[in-house]
Amino acid sequence: MKIDGIAYRTIWRGADGRSVEVIDQTGLPHALRIRSLTTAEAARDAIADMVVRGAPLIGVTGAYGLALAAQADPSDAALERAAHMLAEARPTAVNLRWAVRRAAAKVLSQAPADRAAAAWAEAHAIAEEDVAACAAIGRHGEALIRQARRGEATVNILTHCNAGWLATVDWGTALAPIYAAHDAGVAVHVWVDETRPRGQGAALTAWELGRHGVPHTVIADNAGGHLMQLGQVDLCIVGSDRVAANGDVCNKIGTYLKALAARDNDVPFYVALPFSTIDWSLERGADIPIEARSGREVTHQTGLDDEGMLRTVRLTPEHSAAVNPAFDVTPARLVSAIITERGVCEASAAGLQGLYPEAIAVGRT
Repeated sequence: MKIDGIAYRTIWRGADGRSVEVIDQTGLPHALRIRSLTTAEAARDAIADMVVRGAPLIGVTGAYGLALAAQADPSDAALERAAHMLAEARPTAVNLRWAVRRAAAKVLSQAPADRAAAAWAEAHAIAEEDVAACAAIGRHGEALIRQARRGEATVNILTHCNAGWLATVDWGTALAPIYAAHDAGVAVHVWVDETRPRGQGAALTAWELGRHGVPHTVIADNAGGHLMQLGQVDLCIVGSDRVAANGDVCNKIGTYLKALAARDNDVPFYVALPFSTIDWSLERGADIPIEARSGREVTHQTGLDDEGMLRTVRLTPEHSAAVNPAFDVTPARLVSAIITERGVCEASAAGLQGLYPEAIAVGRT
């Protein structure tokens, strides 16, 4: 995607061939910073601290982290330790463990002298597959946006959290259809949920949509249902961090409430995701582990003051407790359809297996 006309990806191999460069998302929207990762531990910290975030991107970062580990020490013991460390950096998004396990299996099958090169190649392959999958999601989802269009009217789309190119290597999941439609000349406007407590919508989605020239408006998280009642939302598209085999969807906290409002107002509610987000080992969404993050993300917020200084302030009384579940589960019955790189399907076991018949045989793709 483009930032003020210049094409960027979110992650790439450094020019020195021995490091990984990432966009530091903790600086956005106020500062565009590039961070260099030189060790597997640095990659783990980048994932855990949300320097990089979004299920597909943290998976790719985990694979590159294993390449950094193989470069430092290609022994079985060192690589197994690194793989475990990286896979456990965040618990909910299944893409991370999927990518690390895939990379580790490929690398450990090689002779130690060949492992670093194999690890870099596999990480690059996973990154390229993510780009291709997200581009395909964009094509399939664009058709749904066109279906929702009434004449030449602008299509109003509501999204939650950030599932754009900042959450992937390029294009995004939920935002890929929006970019595809916008680039094809379809008039679109995006209602951007702020997405408390970390504000990924207000900080990240608004930033990347603005840089790409997509019309959008930031709204408070609880405004979505009201807009649906007024007929100002034509469809919702969100991403996902893990989908169970029955079609239940785990995504950023607050997604479930948007799905309930959409159902009550007959607004289509779509979920966009690549194959690596489907967890065939879990029968239902209730089995998905939900990450509990620091309550400080709820009690404090960081932003620019009127003098342009970045400051962190407390929002709550000093002794009030805060709990911070990072995700919730939307039951499959509330999902109109799932958009994948292979097409659009019903949110159900039969629907997913229809697109991925190999999952029936192997239990995991």
